[in-house]
Amino acid sequence: MQRLRRMRASTVLREMVAETSVKKEGLILPVFVTFGKDKKEEVPSMPGVYRYSVDRLGEVAEQVLQAGIAGIMLFGIPEHKDERGSGAYDADGVVPQALRFLKEYFKKAGKSFLLVADICLCEYTSHGHCGVLREGEVDNDASLPLHAAAALAAVRAGADMVAPSSMMDGVVRAIREELDKNGFENIPVMGYSAKFASAFYGPFRDAADSAPQCGDRKSYQMDFRNGREALRELDSDETEGADIVMVKPALSYLDVVAAARARTLLPLAVYNVSGEYSMIKAAAAQGWIDEKRIVKEILTAFFRAGADIVITYHALDFVRWEEER
Repeated sequence: MQRLRRMRASTVLREMVAETSVKKEGLILPVFVTFGKDKKEEVPSMPGVYRYSVDRLGEVAEQVLQAGIAGIMLFGIPEHKDERGSGAYDADGVVPQALRFLKEYFKKAGKSFLLVADICLCEYTSHGHCGVLREGEVDNDASLPLHAAAALAAVRAGADMVAPSSMMDGVVRAIREELDKNGFENIPVMGYSAKFASAFYGPFRDAADSAPQCGDRKSYQMDFRNGREALRELDSDETEGADIVMVKPALSYLDVVAAARARTLLPLAVYNVSGEYSMIKAAAAQGWIDEKRIVKEILTAFFRAGADIVITYHALDFVRWEEER
């Protein structure tokens, strides 16, 4: 008989041989920023998550400073939308304004935190799709220069990294070439490499006001039934120059995360998306689960499956809970 229970007999033994831990330095907090003044609006479907106006971002920045997580990923809700999503590449758009504010805030604090700009058109287009529409379909190639322009605007405003999330073919290369051409060859690109067309995005679309006004995104986001295709997408982003690859969503795709880890030597990110977050919040509010234990278990699973970076709305809560232990 192998008595494997021997090494579980005490807390000290369990801690000594634990194979995986959640590192706060690997956590990134998504943050929604909107136009206006003195705004802090809770997202109804995401308890504890807010949309901030730029002048209120100091509140979340201070929490990030105290927690010591890796940084922030910014999503913008513009004042106006149009068919080409021009707010995404406006040099004075809501995300560039937020980047300049946060860059100065962290500089005054004497701290260096990662500012990541999500690059997509869906929050900025009147139709809610991630690219330019032509005869009701997203025109992949016509959308690439707009994504490249959005990435350049974000980097000029202070982004330390850009993360194209539209699943347009060739978007990583288009952004890499645009940044290099303008002297930003040292800015990394995090590809949303395997982003699935998922029902788990519902609360995010409430937060970002980005639901499609017609059709859906199944023609460009991945079919959730396909795993091998996800690896082809990762290979493509790596070939195009991605510095980090990602699997999104995270919780229902741990098989893809593990396969990606076995396939690439690049840093691997996962996005613990809004629907995953909201399910936990809803069940915890009913007293059906222990939120602290569930969150730690799920975050640990992401790292155990092979992720190096976890983008999660739980980031600040998790660090606080660990410090209270």
